Parts: sequence; C-alpha cells; structure tokens
Amino acid sequence: MTADTITPQMLRFERELAAPIETVWQYVIDPELRARWFMGGPTEPCEGGKLGMTFAHDALSDDDVPNPERYAANQGKAWSETITRIEPPRLLAFTWSDGKAGEVTIELARIGDARTRLTLTHAGLRGPEDARSFGGGWGAHLAVLERRLEGKHIASFWALHAQAEAAAAKALGLV
Repeated sequence: MTADTITPQMLRFERELAAPIETVWQYVIDPELRARWFMGGPTEPCEGGKLGMTFAHDALSDDDVPNPERYAANQGKAWSETITRIEPPRLLAFTWSDGKAGEVTIELARIGDARTRLTLTHAGLRGPEDARSFGGGWGAHLAVLERRLEGKHIASFWALHAQAEAAAAKALGLV
C-alpha cells in the first residue's frame, strides 16, 4: 500500500512495509542501516539528542550511478538535526534545517507479526518548491527502504528520485 499527500506546507507518505516493526525501527534509528536508505550519521537516540545526517547518496544505488550535477557538491556533507520526540519502536520526530524547513515525524504501526505501516509526515514546509524537493527526496528514500526490506536490487536511486520529484511536481500543479 502506498498513499501520498503533497501540499505546499506538508507532505505525508504512508507505506506498508514487509518487515516487523522492530526491524523497521532499526532501519530508522541505527545509523548504519539508515545510511542504506536515507542518511546515516552519529545518533543520540533521546529527546533533544542529535540525529546525524551524512549525504552519501552515491551509495544508495546498487549499480554504479553518479550523483546528478545539482547534488554532486553535497556528497559527503554532514550535519545533524535535533530529535524532538522519540518513542521506540513507534515514533521518531526531528527538525529539518534546525526547524527552518519544518519537522519530520516517522510513525510505525504493527500490522500482524511481519508487516509495518510507516507514516512519514514532513510539516512546516516553506512552499511549493520545498514540497517538490522534499517530496522527491522522501518518495525516493522510502522506495529504497521498501526495496531494502524486501531484499530487492536498487539499480538507481536517482531514477527513483526523478520519478518521485515528478509526482510531487504534478501533485502541486507545477507541471
């Protein structure tokens, strides 16, 4: 199941993942597993703690796919965001750009013994361009997470990103 809501102020993505909640939680909170679908980095898993972010998107594809020119300068960039709420294994919320680009909340719900509903909400966006950009990013990262949990090959993160960004732009009426 996939459900997306994209507005200029808020994104909401809902995915049903083929893994138990404890496994999905590890992919959200463990820096090494998070780096396999999003960004890893030193993490202090407590309210007020830091959530490390290292831009290493060239490692998200299983095939050798270079970063597009507009993202190449970000490769290796590292920073941290602040964890605003954490309730293992159910909820993680953190700032984006120290809150200037809103807050991201990842909620997990158990579906039986072997599946998890992940709901990612990015609220407090600054308008359509934020929504298009973050919509493309989150859509692609969640597609990678789905495939990692299913043990599937990810040929190109950037192809997934282009598809997700186009879908976000369409939802926002930018195309």
